[in-house]
Parts: sequence; structure tokens; C-alpha cells
Amino acid sequence: MPLTPVSNLRHLMLVAVCALVAALALDSAPLHAAQAEVQAATRTTAASTATAKPSIVWRGDIVSARGFVNDLVGIYKRELKGTLTVQPFSTISGIDAVISGSADVAGSARAMNNKRDTEVPLVFQPIALDAIVPITHPRNAVASISLAHLRQIYLGRINNWKELGGADAPINLYSIAAPLDGVEFSFRRLIYKRGEQRIAAPRLYLNTGKLEEAIALDPNGLGLSTLSSAYANRALKLLAVEGIYASTQSIADGSYPLFTTLYVVQREDSPNLAAIEGFVRFLGEAPAMDVMRRHQLVPYAEAGDVYSRDGARLAVIDAAIVAVTPADVAAMPRERELTPPLSAPRATLQAGIATAPGSESTQRARAEVDRAEAKKTARDKDAKNSGKSD
Repeated sequence: MPLTPVSNLRHLMLVAVCALVAALALDSAPLHAAQAEVQAATRTTAASTATAKPSIVWRGDIVSARGFVNDLVGIYKRELKGTLTVQPFSTISGIDAVISGSADVAGSARAMNNKRDTEVPLVFQPIALDAIVPITHPRNAVASISLAHLRQIYLGRINNWKELGGADAPINLYSIAAPLDGVEFSFRRLIYKRGEQRIAAPRLYLNTGKLEEAIALDPNGLGLSTLSSAYANRALKLLAVEGIYASTQSIADGSYPLFTTLYVVQREDSPNLAAIEGFVRFLGEAPAMDVMRRHQLVPYAEAGDVYSRDGARLAVIDAAIVAVTPADVAAMPRERELTPPLSAPRATLQAGIATAPGSESTQRARAEVDRAEAKKTARDKDAKNSGKSD
């Protein structure tokens, strides 16, 4: 049927409208696609922000890793929905990693070495008490060793097991190559009053784990480990010291003379400070402390007056080694690893750091300490200027 002029005009208008709609649709396609991409990215960012998880890189000594950190990985993930990456090697490697920023926290089997300027700004937070234990091969007949004997052995002045009541065989002494290793440093600080004391150990290893492996193969071997690291190792024999075996009980009551403190070390200016403070709080909670107890550690929160027990055991050590200690060394003052109970406001800050390092009250306590120290500095300056004017 032929089209009338009117219907033909309508047909042409309809075709034009359809063409225009199609053109608009094609022109707006890139815009719609871009809008969709922006919306998708926004949703992804929002979801990522909402599900952000704390992440901690821990590096440090083998004994802390074995003692509790390895077992905390799963618990930390379950309790805080976070990631804990463990890099066990040695105390000094962990501390240096925190200083450089390649690790968030370090596991340290020793206190701060204030002779290293790079360590002074760090925070050493006590986490648990452990015991330094002399270890040997299970076939070795010696069961106990005295503090005086230990002092002389590590100086190379006793070198036969017969002098300790054992077989007529050489003492093969093993030690750690790194001079600032946690266990060895703490031991030397107790026995020689200085952690950097040189010793006569010809067999040197990178860390305590490797040392334990070597002694497990040597019936005449002798070295140092910790209770938490070696208690379950049937290839090793843990020696008593002064007739007292290391145990959580003898650590807690201070009767075992070589108890030591394990620390986590952090930078206060770390960009990951919120996660670090959360991790430190987590270490003081029941699931983490249960892990410590299972590995023969005494959680620091349950240790009581460690400072007083530390003073008493240092007196015991000094009395035990006095006969083999040069007079000038015996007269040296003790450099205490642990600090005395602190008066307010610093005590308030210390308590806050231990329980809630990121809380508002802890920040107020920190500001109060800063003000108190500023006032003390001003007073000291005034006193010095007054002295000059006199």
C-alpha cells in the first residue's frame, strides 16, 4: 500500500528519532563504563577499609620464637583477625631490624644495652621470665654445676669434666658468635657484671638453635640455652645450677639463680604503632599467657616483685663466685637489668604501657611525664646557672 505524504513524514521522523537515540547511547557508553569503574573501585576501597587487619612482623631470638611466639601465630589470627609473621634468628638481628624499620617488634632475651646509642630510644617491654640453663649431652654423668665453675669454664680455666665430678674428658665449650646475643649477654652480665665479657669458647654458632643441635651430638659438649627452648628436647640434658633445677616454680620464687627476662622491643615512632600496641596488649591476655605457661615461662604480669627477687639472687651469685672473682671486679657496682619500682607519674605511664599502651589515659600519663621531666630539666639548669653566678 503506497504511503501518503503524512504517513511518509511520520515514518521519516520515527527513523530520525531512532537514529538519534542510538547515537546518544553510543556516545554515553564510555561515560557509563567510567562511572561503573569508579563505583566498583569505591566499593572495593570501602570493603578493604572495613576489613583491614592488623599485621605484625616479629624478628628476634630463637628462644622467644620457640618459647611462645611460634604458637601465637594461629591464636593472634583467631583473636585479632590479624597476621603475625615470625622471623626467628637472634636477638641482635631483631633489634637491628626494628631500628631499621624492617620489623615491627623484636624478640629479645636480654635487656637494653645502653652502650649502643641506637638502642636507647627503643622501648623494651618485659613479657615473661625464663631461665638460662647449662645444657650437655644426655650421656654426660654430671648433673649439677656451680656458678663458680661456670665462671671459670667460660674463662678457659676449667677444661675437663673430671674437675666437675664427671669423666676424664675435655669440656667442649659451645657459644654464640654474635657478641650481643640475648642469652649469652644476659649470662655474662650476671656472672661477670658485663655482657660484653670475652670468653674462651672455640665452637661458635649463629644462634641457640644451632648450638643445641651441635651439643646433642657431643657427649662432652657444654653450652647455654633456656628452659623454654630446651625443656622438651630429649637429645639434651639440662644441668642444675647450685643444685637447683630450673622450673617455673624456681623461676617464680627466685631460687634458681639464672632466671632471665624476655622482652618485646619496639620503636615509639613506628608507622605501625597502633598494630604494635594491640600486639603488646594481646601478649598480656589469657590466650597468650596460656601459651607461655605451656612452654615453661612465667608471664611477667604474674611474676610479682621481680625487682626484689633480682636483688636477692644477685647477692647469691656474688657470694657464690667471690672466691674466683678478682678483687677489682668484685668491687664493681652491679649494673641492674631491671629498674626499681617507679614513682608517679612515671609509674602511671609504665603501668599504662603494660596494659593499654594506646589508651587516652596512657597518652595523658605520657604527657605528664614529659611535663615533669621538662620541669626537672629547668630546675637543673637554674641550679647550674645559680652555681655559676656564685
